[in-house]
Amino acid sequence: MVIPALKRFGFAVAFALAACSGSGGGTPPVPASPAPQPSATFPPESFANVARISTDPFTNGGSQHATEVEPSAVANGNTIVSAFQTGRFFNHGSSDIGWATSLDGGSSWQHGALPGTTLYALPAGPYDSISDPAVAYDARHNVWLISALPVSFSNAPVPGVVVSRSSDGMTWSTPVNVTAANETTNDKNWITCDDHTASPFYGHCYIEWDSFAGNGTIFMGESSDGGQTWGAPLSPSSTAGGIGGQPVVQPNGTVIVPIDDIYARNVLAFTSNTGGASWSPTTLASDIADHQDAGNIRSLPLISAAVDASGTVFVVWQDCRFRTGCAENDLVMISSANGTSWTAPARIPIDAMTSSVDHFIPGLGIEPGTSGAGAHLGLTYYSYANTSCTASTCQLSANFISSQDGGATWGAPQLLAGPMSLTWIAQTMDGAMVGDYMATVFASGRPIGFVTVATPNNGTAYDHAAYASKPGAVTTQSLVRHSSAGERPVPGYHSDHPPRRIHP
Repeated sequence: MVIPALKRFGFAVAFALAACSGSGGGTPPVPASPAPQPSATFPPESFANVARISTDPFTNGGSQHATEVEPSAVANGNTIVSAFQTGRFFNHGSSDIGWATSLDGGSSWQHGALPGTTLYALPAGPYDSISDPAVAYDARHNVWLISALPVSFSNAPVPGVVVSRSSDGMTWSTPVNVTAANETTNDKNWITCDDHTASPFYGHCYIEWDSFAGNGTIFMGESSDGGQTWGAPLSPSSTAGGIGGQPVVQPNGTVIVPIDDIYARNVLAFTSNTGGASWSPTTLASDIADHQDAGNIRSLPLISAAVDASGTVFVVWQDCRFRTGCAENDLVMISSANGTSWTAPARIPIDAMTSSVDHFIPGLGIEPGTSGAGAHLGLTYYSYANTSCTASTCQLSANFISSQDGGATWGAPQLLAGPMSLTWIAQTMDGAMVGDYMATVFASGRPIGFVTVATPNNGTAYDHAAYASKPGAVTTQSLVRHSSAGERPVPGYHSDHPPRRIHP
């Protein structure tokens, strides 16, 4: 997805070229798995800390078979629902949205693909491709929701966002349109629900997305009936454009939406205390300074956000301000109690500031019921051991790190999988792709990290799938604790690339 700002104006052209290239519509539908499949059907894996939770069933022309990217996940008690792109196209999106659900805290998994989405789904839907899955749980209506972004390779109008619904996380409805079918250039949707019983807006769900065209207009959708119907889209009461917002809900019902600005140069935030009936202007939370990761991997300093039990919002992204010459990315974090006043970025001390390790694509989670100095944070991310690698030499690893005290100190990093060659993973017009975001959830007090992992391919077939950490494999109880307190950004820090936008 990562492209120079000038390329964003070629969005419609890229879609037209994709239609001519045979990478989407017109290929006969290939059935998805007709029923949930147990994870025991997968071959034995050699990874100690993660287990495969799905595999790509699609073999339609144009897609890269056996590729799964970009996991999102949510937990409620012992039930965990995750979603990801499956059968990734080179140009935009995937053959369908895959899902994997665990009813026992991550010990075992069922998996499948959403119905009624693309030409390749079972039953088939109207869209050429689909992208950007995000998962939410609505406690009031006892329903799981997966939002996704329909794609048309012919540049035909499609709904801004669609939502699939499930009462058990395994049987899914055909998609509900969040907006009318009059959009062509949307991006980076995200969904969440107000699950706080004391909130005046308990049971409201919120979707954020942006328009790729023009100035990146930010839209918010709201539903109060379990995602069956959605109100007319609204925007923050300002002209700022954005990308990659992640709404979170405080216990009092206030919605806070951290988001990158249109060029991923600043973190903005806006709020609603009216249940989504109106939205505040955007305010500046922080500037961004990130290093362009090596090897033409698809990465961008998109934020990952989570909220603790007291309502404090934490936001993490990749940033190079603490490194000389901005030569490597750390992961940095800010927090806020109200969405308008934010702490200064603090470096998460995964490695020394003198190391050559590059860190990117974070997925933040917070254990329910924990807050303040006792908040348990889990963070899944990727890294290179050497920031100066090339497309042929970069070694990609998936990792996890945690904090027991609201981010004041952090334990030792833990390897989930890798190292991997970039030639093993899905390829896109914007580089090799594991996803634009990762995910971390807590189930029964244990963190579960979600990543996509690749093993060597034979040159014609991929083996790039969705994985989750095994229960107990990663922990927030590390005895080794590190702090970055007192560290200051390097004077004169700045990004080493032009402003960028991304494709679905």
